[in-house]
This record gives sequence, structure tokens and C-alpha cells, in this order.
Amino acid sequence: MRVEKLLVAIAIPVVLAASAAHAAQQPAYPDKPIRLIIGSAPGSGPDIIARLVADRLYSVWGQRIIVDSRPGVAGIISAELALRANPDGYTWMMLTSQLFVATSVYANLKFNLDKDFVSISLIGTVPFVQMVNPQVPAKTISELIELAKKSPGKLRYGSAGTGASEHLSGVLFTRLTGTEMLHVPYTGITQAIAATLAGEVQLTYAVYPAAQPQIQAGRLRALGVTTPKRSPALPDVPAISEVVPGYAMFGWYSLVAPVGTPTAVLAKASAEVVKAVKEPQFGEKLKFLGIEIVGGGRGELDAFRRLERARVTELVKAAGVEAK
Repeated sequence: MRVEKLLVAIAIPVVLAASAAHAAQQPAYPDKPIRLIIGSAPGSGPDIIARLVADRLYSVWGQRIIVDSRPGVAGIISAELALRANPDGYTWMMLTSQLFVATSVYANLKFNLDKDFVSISLIGTVPFVQMVNPQVPAKTISELIELAKKSPGKLRYGSAGTGASEHLSGVLFTRLTGTEMLHVPYTGITQAIAATLAGEVQLTYAVYPAAQPQIQAGRLRALGVTTPKRSPALPDVPAISEVVPGYAMFGWYSLVAPVGTPTAVLAKASAEVVKAVKEPQFGEKLKFLGIEIVGGGRGELDAFRRLERARVTELVKAAGVEAK
């Protein structure tokens, strides 16, 4: 009996020492730059938000967050790329409403968004803005509807691609107003905005961070916001639902990582992002961009994704949007 106790007494310090040695060998996370893949073009809402988050985390961790822009097919290209990465915590992806909608529209995807990516943090939500070229003789939502009814199919609206949230915003508008407009898909929202400025299309829908510079400079005219209520960032711009009952769309930003990423890494990343978003100084930067801050952790984003999947699936089905 004494021998057994002696062995136990010897074994415990050895195990503790081994555990301490193993822990000492584990590098602190992060010990190298992190790649944040976004599915939108430079200058877009996701790009602006990603760079703000990247700068904030660099000030804390001393490691660069490299924003890797991979626009195309409403963000699907970015997801395919992120999923091929080593799930070691050094590759993140910005999951947005645009990509979420696209995965309910496109068939035969190489990934399952709900199963292949794990949550980090829900940053916040944001309205889309319905904007027209100043040459368009419509200064209100009602006048745009009247103009569209006078010339069915003549008005063109641009989006970040077939199946993108901007596309769905336009589909909902035409269906609920009984109008007909031609959808023109581009490779990103910055291209759609540029096409609206050039008059290639008459209008577009863009998240507030991407729309704000054009509105502020008077280059494009804001007619309405897609959220059920007016946005504090654009208090004088009506919600489309004020004229078109039942109309509602909104964008959102979140961070995810490939499945298999260590739980401890996800927890640390989530905690730091949530902390940053809820800090008054950083939060003001997001509010300036029209973002309603959520600052949700992993569990909150999991729940949000489940609710959004049900809502978006129903929305896409009702709108009859389909992409091959």
C-alpha cells in the first residue's frame, strides 16, 4: 500500500511537469499573420468592415490580419478558397448576407455553408440603400415605381452577381410593386455602383458603407433603405416598406472559420472581436458606417445563422430566384 502511494506521489509531479512542458511548447495564438478572406471587391462594405477589424486586432495582438479580397459569384469563390485552407486558426472568412443568400440560390455547390464553417462572431447588421443615377427622373420611391410601370423592362438595376443580396432586393421590389426591371449582374458591388454612376444601369442596391460616399458626394440619389425601419445613418431617407408594405431586406457581417479549427482558438478570436465591437471608440466607427452593432459571440452567431437560413430559404423560394 505504501509503495502504491509512493508511486502516485511520484507520478503526479511528473504528469504536471509534462503538461507544463507541453503547454510551454505551444506558441501563443496568434504567432503569425491571419488571412481574412472576403467575397467582395475592395471598397465594398465587407472590405471596409474587414479592414477596421483587422486594424483593431493588430493593435491588440501585434499580428497582421491580411484582408484577401476574392470577389465573384456572390461570394461563393471566397468560401471555396477558405475551405481549402488548413483549419489551424490562421484563415478566417467574412460571412455576409450576400454569401448566405447565394447558398440558397445556387445549386451544386462544393461546400455546405452551414456544416463546413464554424462561427467566430456576429459583428452587426446594416441596411441596403436603393440608389439611382441623378439623371433618372425619379426623386422618390413612388416616382420610381411609376416610371417603371410606364416603361416595363426599360429600367436596369445592377448587383454584385446573380443570387446576391442586391439582386434579391431588386427582385422583391419588382414583385411587390408589380413592376418589371432588367437585372444586370456584376462581379462586385463596386462595379455595380460604377455602372450606375456611368449610366449603364439606372439604379442599384448597396450596403450603406459602400453607398455612403456616393450619396454624400451627390453622385447618386438615395431613394430608400431596405430595412423595415429608417436607418439612423440616413434619417431623411424613407424605408421602402413605408411605400411598399411587407418589403424588408438587410445585410449583416460575421466572421467564421473552416470546420476543424481548434475550439480554443475560436474562443480567443471570438472574445477579442466581441470586445472590440463593443468598445465605444471602435463601435462609433461602425455606427458611422450605418451598422447596428450586435457583437454576438459564437453561440449567438450559431443561433442567428439558423434563423437566417430559415428566413432566407423562404424568401428565395417566394421570390422564385434561381441560378444554375
